[in-house]
Amino acid sequence: MSISSSSEIRKDPEMGSPVSAAPTASKRLLSIDALRGFDMLLIAGGGTFLVLLKGKTGIGAVDWIANQLTHPAWNGFTFYDFIFPLFLFIAGVSLTFSLNKGKSLGLSNGTLYRKTFVRMIVLILLGMLYKNAPVPFFEPAQIRLGSVLGRIGLATFVATWFYLNMGFYKRLASGMVILLLYYAALYLIPVPGYGAGDLSFEGNLVGWFDRTFLPGRLHQVTYDELGILTQFPALCLTLFGTLAGEVIGKAWLDKRKGSYLAIGGIAGIVLGLLWGLHFPINKHLWSSSFILLTTGMAFLFLLAFYWVIDVWKIRKWAFFFQVIGLNSLTIYFAYSFIDFGFTSRKLFYGLYAPLPEEWHAVFQAFGAFLLVWVFLYILYRLKLFVKV
Repeated sequence: MSISSSSEIRKDPEMGSPVSAAPTASKRLLSIDALRGFDMLLIAGGGTFLVLLKGKTGIGAVDWIANQLTHPAWNGFTFYDFIFPLFLFIAGVSLTFSLNKGKSLGLSNGTLYRKTFVRMIVLILLGMLYKNAPVPFFEPAQIRLGSVLGRIGLATFVATWFYLNMGFYKRLASGMVILLLYYAALYLIPVPGYGAGDLSFEGNLVGWFDRTFLPGRLHQVTYDELGILTQFPALCLTLFGTLAGEVIGKAWLDKRKGSYLAIGGIAGIVLGLLWGLHFPINKHLWSSSFILLTTGMAFLFLLAFYWVIDVWKIRKWAFFFQVIGLNSLTIYFAYSFIDFGFTSRKLFYGLYAPLPEEWHAVFQAFGAFLLVWVFLYILYRLKLFVKV
């Protein structure tokens, strides 16, 4: 992990943010940073503030939004389920630009593999720190191995191999094959005591596999949604993200990029919903239908951000999100190790103290979110960006 300070916002080839695929220009796609920032916004306090508004305003739309920012108990889908898949997809989009830049600088495939492998190891270790801090070093059975950062690192490393060795359609076919095999495994491999095809909370193959082969603490006790088997469908999001990145990076596709991204989005959503009629949409299991649905949504979100920001050049509104997106790792960790809520109360309690007590948590959360953004803005102004 490193902290860069420069007068120009750029990243090296091994980093996860995009630069131009053309070797003669180093032009950053602001839409990728803005989309990443939008994604992180809901993690960086924006989601908490909105959830706390539920039942307090008397406005049905506000309550509906609040409900969309919580996960379903099992089957089903809310917008909050889309947050992590979108990040994995963006990682794949960014990866294409990073690898293309590396190749244009003369880096060999072996060097690129080595860089992404080291990055994977660092992210796995950081993920374990994040999920377990304070780490119970003397109770290894209480250490959770699965993590968001670890999944990003592993998916990016595997996607690197696919991107450097396979063309567009072979990567697309490989992703679909992985999803089909995962689907077949969950329906055809019997689980002791439950049989084959049991997708219940207790009887699914994912949970049995984690309980049998994954050491340490399981997040849901009977399974871990960031465990072993779910790695396979999850990495397809990053793999499909490389397809979108390749579309954006092809100069000769300028007049058709929007059409390609729209087709990818609509196809993913339709296929996901149809598959979901038999293989339920389920984030906990990272079901194949869930992967296709969120992939389709990610294509459309990327299309919207890319077209408005980088094609139409309407950018001022995106600065708010860009500040967050440029330091996504920073805010992810900061929210775990810095008590912004405590500081918010210290600074702003006098302003909202006269309000009914049920509103105090809402304004404290909103104040914490403002502090987070100001913190990231200061880092932006200082040109300090944490990289892995």
